Amino acid sequence: MGKSCKVVVCGLAAVGKTAVLEQLLYGNHVAGSEPMETLEDIYISSIETDRGTREQVRFYDTRGLRDGMEFSRHYYSFADGFVLVYSIDSKESFKRMEALKKDIDRHRDKKEVTIVVLGNKWDKLSERKVDCNMALNWAKAEKVRLWEVTVMDRRTLIEPFVYLASKMTQPQSKSTFPLSRNKNKGSGSVDS
Repeated sequence: MGKSCKVVVCGLAAVGKTAVLEQLLYGNHVAGSEPMETLEDIYISSIETDRGTREQVRFYDTRGLRDGMEFSRHYYSFADGFVLVYSIDSKESFKRMEALKKDIDRHRDKKEVTIVVLGNKWDKLSERKVDCNMALNWAKAEKVRLWEVTVMDRRTLIEPFVYLASKMTQPQSKSTFPLSRNKNKGSGSVDS
């Protein structure tokens, strides 16, 4: 197990951010339960990657955004990854998630971060307001992975989080820049 990765989970209020984490990590989401407002919670989990290694991930479950509310900027500086959540039955939540993605790109200080997008409440297909193909095309253009999930079926949550942990902990590829193997241990400068 390498370093602990820090993942910020964000989106509009009441899209199911906490429910996703509770169901993924503990399998204890109760259908139809009244959503509770989150200020900030931290969940720590050990996730098996696609390489078979276990990696520790620290999830920062953030307060749901409401009209006129800005996303706290301090998250941009320390996050290794982001999970952007919208609800498929809310066009407004998708638009807010798009704005969050732009903010992340603008404020992440050239740091490489992994971003996954979850279209939650897949079980409410009859109430869909966000077109699946439109969302997938947006994700492709933004170079992020998108999954439609539901907390009613925990299995839909596993693949996105395995992908996230695998991508964030991917071994660095060897540089193609040739390093000289000079046996001279000096600094390279010549003193006269």
